[in-house]
Amino acid sequence: MAAELPDGEGWQFEPKWDGFRCIARRDGETIEMISRSGKSLGRYFPEVLELLGRVKEQRFTLDGELILPLADRLDFEALQMRLHPAESRVRKLSKETPAQLMLFDVLRIGAKEFDQKPLADRRLALEKFHRVNAVDGLLLSPATTDRKMALGWLQRSGGALDGVVAKRLDQPYRFGERAMVKVKQLRTADCVVGGFRYAEKKREVGSLLLGLYDGEGLLHHLGFTSAIPAKERPELTERLEALIGPPGFTGNAPGGPSRWNTERTAQWQPLKPELVVEVRYDQVTGRRFRHGTALLRWRPDKAPEQCTFEQLAPELKPSEIRELFGA
Repeated sequence: MAAELPDGEGWQFEPKWDGFRCIARRDGETIEMISRSGKSLGRYFPEVLELLGRVKEQRFTLDGELILPLADRLDFEALQMRLHPAESRVRKLSKETPAQLMLFDVLRIGAKEFDQKPLADRRLALEKFHRVNAVDGLLLSPATTDRKMALGWLQRSGGALDGVVAKRLDQPYRFGERAMVKVKQLRTADCVVGGFRYAEKKREVGSLLLGLYDGEGLLHHLGFTSAIPAKERPELTERLEALIGPPGFTGNAPGGPSRWNTERTAQWQPLKPELVVEVRYDQVTGRRFRHGTALLRWRPDKAPEQCTFEQLAPELKPSEIRELFGA
């Protein structure tokens, strides 16, 4: 991941969507969707297979991102819920919360191969494909050569957008991230330490559980940080153990019902809400940090009650995405 978008001529900039990377292939009646790791995604998203089947073109290979609009935002957790072994459950969710496919590249249309063509040619072919084969739910991701516009996208990232990627217009197709420059907007937040977990097989702090207050004064768990220097862990463990006790999190707490939770996930120690830390984060989805955070510093100068959700960057809503991209 780069610190900033490249400058100069010859770059195309695209939003980095918060979804599942997907290669969509069709050869007549045979339609498949393949993940970045090479696994089939079709059985988990039958409604996307169906919309690909409505495309006029009978043979194609496209690259894109599976996304799922839910209520007023794109919901990555709803996408994860699709990876369920029960077909009946998948069918139910596909009707209640249909996913969409955001296209950003093309490898083949009909008998013509595009993978060795430069990106500039592939983009023109993709735009024509999308225009001719208009199907609801099959979307075309915006792209621009204007760095200033891309910087505007980057400033709005952190919710539906995972950042911005830059690709060389003269390069052939390369699957994976080695062929692009990826930039994320990193932000900071002051969080209450509402609990902690011990490290595995060691009576020493492994991670801090972070929380923010809502408008009703409830402390909600929204993520963690495990970026604690090893030399500081023994002393920090003693400090945390002295604060063990209620209330911990008074709103959403870690270790709630989830098929991803392990036995260890539920093993955490609640703390009195006295400690505040500043962390760096890259993305928020559903009022949760999508990834682990970096611990920047302790904030003894800040009252826990001052740590609220208002300091987080707002998530980009689908209506705002359309407005932002002029769609």
